[in-house]
Amino acid sequence: MEFKISKELIQQLEQLIQNKDDQQLEVLLNDLHHADIAEILDELDFDEATYIFKVLDSEKTAEILLELEDDLRENILSRLSPKEIAEELDELETNDAADIIAELSKDRKEEVISELQDVEHAKDIVELLRYDEDTAGGIMHKELVKVNENWNVLTCVKEMRIQAENISRVHSIYVVDDEDRLKGRLSLKDLLTTSTKTPISEVYIRKLNSVKVDTEDVEVARIMQKYDLEAIPVTDELGRLVGRITIDDIVDVIKDEADKDYQLAAGISQDVEADDSIFELTRARLPWLVLALLGGFITVKVLGLFEGAMLEHGKLFFFTPLIAAMAGNVGVQSSAIIVQGLANDTLSGSLFNRLIKEVSLSLLNGLILATILFLGSHFLLNVEVIIGIIVTIALVSVIIIASLIGTFIPLLLDKFGIDPALATGPFITTSNDICGILIYFSIAKLILGF
Repeated sequence: MEFKISKELIQQLEQLIQNKDDQQLEVLLNDLHHADIAEILDELDFDEATYIFKVLDSEKTAEILLELEDDLRENILSRLSPKEIAEELDELETNDAADIIAELSKDRKEEVISELQDVEHAKDIVELLRYDEDTAGGIMHKELVKVNENWNVLTCVKEMRIQAENISRVHSIYVVDDEDRLKGRLSLKDLLTTSTKTPISEVYIRKLNSVKVDTEDVEVARIMQKYDLEAIPVTDELGRLVGRITIDDIVDVIKDEADKDYQLAAGISQDVEADDSIFELTRARLPWLVLALLGGFITVKVLGLFEGAMLEHGKLFFFTPLIAAMAGNVGVQSSAIIVQGLANDTLSGSLFNRLIKEVSLSLLNGLILATILFLGSHFLLNVEVIIGIIVTIALVSVIIIASLIGTFIPLLLDKFGIDPALATGPFITTSNDICGILIYFSIAKLILGF
């Protein structure tokens, strides 16, 4: 059953904190999952959350630390001494510990690292801090199980028992040579069913997917998704095995990338959250709002070019919002499909074939919508036939052009290394609005001659 926070539970905890009943607090919280405790701490104020954090043992609080909201974790860490933080990090795997240390100031980082009890653990954390956070090196674990290709099965089993003591879950057994270069992987089934004297070189699997330390995290996610991997090894420039990336790390990458693309599509240029300061939220939103405002000025200017039509054919202007809205909607639909294909690496075929397909699709949709519009404008709105014809021709034209823009712009942005998710936001909507209105009145002017 999923854990749910109740008002009664929060009140009970607050009362226990007020009474400094540490023993009862431990009894109440120790059986809960660390993610549930983190959720509880987010509901308390900073002082109460810090109090509970210090009551529980490091083995529990280390995992809780990873689940906390950024501002609460920052506040709790600020109230812990370097030694106390180091005790938490000693309980975590290297990449999780490195993520937390990365949030500290430079001086505090050095103090915390110096307090780590396990020297090898400290060295691994320092190594991970060298890598960019958006690369394979930045998200990998140093903890893994590896065996030498020159060992036999019995030696492998002995060494694996020693290595596995510090690993929460063994996804794969990697095979390396004497220089630590990755050679392949070892099947657990083969290990269990092979004679103990058999050399590993005779049974290990040489075909193996791996990534380099500087591979972008989104590319790692794509590879793991494509080959349905639970873990993938990471090698350095010399092909030496230096770490592994597990599926839970990739889920975080996919979530972060999806959040970023969603914000870009909504016209938010920076990674922000609802609880961020007004200044941070304004800085993230304002650039695209300014762009939309500029687009509005251009739209007004375009309408001004057809001022004469307002006096002679006023009904044309009643359809302006409809044409602009359809242009924006079609453009967003087309760009969303392309952006999704680029993200999942599922786009195939030439650009020409892609554009032909999009034109055919938009022509079919345009004809259906134009028919509905013509009948509705004539029988429901009593619009003149000639105006209805102009609007329907314009609608079909606008839908085709908007779909081409929505298809071409994301591909162009991707070609120049710009996130194509930009093309699903205000940028594509504003440009299609302007283009749609210009096409509409140009067709009207060509037919009516104003």
